[in-house]
Formats: sequence, structure tokens, C-alpha cells
Amino acid sequence: MTQTILGATGQIAVELARELNRTTTDELRLVSRNPRAVNDTDTLARADLLDAEQTAKAVTGSEIVYFTAGLPAKTELWEAQFPTMLRNALNAARAAGAKFAYFDNTYMYPQDERVQAEDTPFAPVGRKGKVRAGMATMVLDEMRRGDIPVLIARAPEFYGPGRTQGFTNTLVIDRLKAGKRPLVPVRADRRRTLIWTPDASRGLAALGNAADAYGQTWHLPVDTDRPTYRQFAAMAGAEFGANEKYTVIPKWALSAAGVVSPEAREIRELLPRYARDNIFDATKFRERFPDFEVTTYREGLGIIRNEADAQHATRNN
Repeated sequence: MTQTILGATGQIAVELARELNRTTTDELRLVSRNPRAVNDTDTLARADLLDAEQTAKAVTGSEIVYFTAGLPAKTELWEAQFPTMLRNALNAARAAGAKFAYFDNTYMYPQDERVQAEDTPFAPVGRKGKVRAGMATMVLDEMRRGDIPVLIARAPEFYGPGRTQGFTNTLVIDRLKAGKRPLVPVRADRRRTLIWTPDASRGLAALGNAADAYGQTWHLPVDTDRPTYRQFAAMAGAEFGANEKYTVIPKWALSAAGVVSPEAREIRELLPRYARDNIFDATKFRERFPDFEVTTYREGLGIIRNEADAQHATRNN
């Protein structure tokens, strides 16, 4: 039967479609306002997830529904649209009798130094964190309802190839691509946990097709090496033939920039996590899927560099 991806144009969804087609099924339905095929056999369905009827129609006949929808990092947009999109998706999956795999982030976790595990209590800081806590709670309520199989797959901050969107890509990798010095938010001596976006999608595909994964929350697989931002910037600089220099942007500067910069304003509620070690534990996933090969930071940065070189060569031909 069909496996359906809601919010099918983002980087996670694109990589998910590739992985599902490679390992599981060629019966994929990609749903968004303007869907684009990833594989030759994909079926496309136009739907606005804010519209309950359109969402229900797009999900009909599905065996598994993946919710990977994203929105621009604008607080008002998240508050106005995300809960409705998720509620419509859950209602549609229930009506179709489909399994539901929810792709989540860590915005609802406490922004302190405790190790983040699947049972870490929610303690959101800021409005976007409260939105994500409410959404995760909505999915947990559906899980407890028990009408359909439901799982949560949670990922920390992204880094990755292609159109990956994340602060590390923006502040470090994209600047190195442009020949500029990397920027590090708040502290360079704190350890970070980042997830390679294709690994996040591969992990989501593995969970969605494992019957025993439902009814649970899972942390998606990450490299167990947790470099500081100083170490990550050095690794990235070495890949791009740059020196190890970087610039730390202090918290006060980012807060002040929020007055005039929409991008800086949207990162402000996450600043506490950049002042402390951020350790995301994925032991549960590793024990369930011991053969899953995680991409190391050096491997990921090498892939990004090769991608940038190929793009540069194409432009110069």
C-alpha cells in the first residue's frame, strides 16, 4: 500500500522519499501545495494542510503517513498554522486507518546541560518552543488514544547537504562556501549535537517501517562524537581550505540584532542552548537498529565540500 509524505518539498522529506524508494516501496505519494517528484514512480498530490478536506483526500488509501511539514522560522506563522496542520493530518490518518510517523524537533526541551533523552520533560523557552510542545503533546494524546499506530521521531539541530536549513549551515558552512569567516553563536567551547539531514530521513524511514517502533518516542541517530563549535568550525574550515579562525557573536549582540534583523530575532529564544553543552542521546535507536550507519561529522563535511566543488565546476563550464 501507499506511503504518504505530508510536507513533501523540504530537505527531510526529499531525503525520506529517496530512502523509502530505495529500501521499501515505489508506491509513494508526495503531498504539498506544490509537490515535486523525487523518484520516477512518485505520485503527486496537491493539498493545503490547513484545509481538513484536502488533507483527508490526500491521505486516503495510505498505509503510513509521515508528517514532515515545515514553516519559515516566524513565530506568528508557527502559532497560527502548525497546530491546525498537524490536527488535520492526525484526523486524516485516523480516518484512513493509517499509521502516523511524526517528525519532531527539540524546541520543547529544557535549554540546560542535562542529557536529552526520549523521556526528558518538556520545558519550552519562548513562543516557538511552546508551539512545538503543544504539537508533541497532541501526537502523544493520539498515541494514547490508540485508534491508529503513532510514533514520534525527534531530531536535534540540522546540518547537511542540498537545501538543508539550520543555524549551523547558515553561520558556518554557507559562510565558508562564500569564502567568509564562520560565525559561532554565544560560546565556542560548548559541545553540540547536530544531525546529518540524510541520516534523519533514513532513521525516520526505518522507524516508520518497523512495527514495534509505534507507540513510542524515538531520538533519531547522531554521531556520538560531540564537538565544540570551535572544533566543528575547525573541521569545516579544513574541508574548505580555510584557516581555523571564527568569530563568536555574543548573546547581547544577537539580542540587539533582533531589533532590526528578522533572522536574529527568530534565534533569540534558542540562545540559552548555545551557552551550554547540548547532548542529544540516541542510544535507544542504536540498540534497536544496530546496523544503521551514522554519518560522522568529517564524512558529512566532506560530502558538503564535494557538493560545493561540483556546483562550482558546473557554473564555470
